[in-house]
Amino acid sequence: MFKKTPESLRLTLRALARLVGYPHAELRAQMPALLDALRLEQSLPPERMREIEALCRQLCAMEPMEAEARYVDTFDRGRQTSLHLFEHVHGDSRERGPALIDLLQTYEQAGLRFEAPELPDHLGVVLEFASTQPPAVAREFLAEMAHILNALFTALANRGNPYACVIAAVLEVTGQRVQAVAITPEPGLDETWAEPEAFDGCATKGQNRPGQAQPLHFVPASQKTTRASSSSQGVSP
Repeated sequence: MFKKTPESLRLTLRALARLVGYPHAELRAQMPALLDALRLEQSLPPERMREIEALCRQLCAMEPMEAEARYVDTFDRGRQTSLHLFEHVHGDSRERGPALIDLLQTYEQAGLRFEAPELPDHLGVVLEFASTQPPAVAREFLAEMAHILNALFTALANRGNPYACVIAAVLEVTGQRVQAVAITPEPGLDETWAEPEAFDGCATKGQNRPGQAQPLHFVPASQKTTRASSSSQGVSP
């Protein structure tokens, strides 16, 4: 059974927040309880529930280190799949700081004190906050981030990553359409962190790349004399 407008989203949003968390042993042990919470509120369509159930089974069946390594590779090695939502919009620019402060103020105005180890724009934190609000308020709050969530969903879906179903579930709970959107390609991790080679790319007059001819520029003696005399005119005896 599926409720398009469930009376409560508290358990659903908290379960989804947990599902985007680091898959340590404690979280994997909680998978059956998280699925029960999702079934109880019946806020997700059956096909999405089946995808989430498959993800949970997969995480529980994988070797712990394998599950954890996949999580890191998925969410910590590129901006397109980052769980820090403002990173998709602001990157590492100065605008991200004020946006984080505004989000913290939103939490405080709701009577909550932020003490999470993550930054306030982490999807898990955002979902935890939304779970404390009435359904209409939670939907409106999350709808403001729908464009970011669709970009994150697209990046995961393009890679065939099963975590895409969790992001799709967040959009569906919010009443938003799950859709693929255009995303800007990002450089590979090695390219992003690569250090420039010493003296490479500094080809100016008299200084070219290693292995190339280094031109020499000769100044006639008359020019040397002229420059020397010009310089001496400005010096008092």
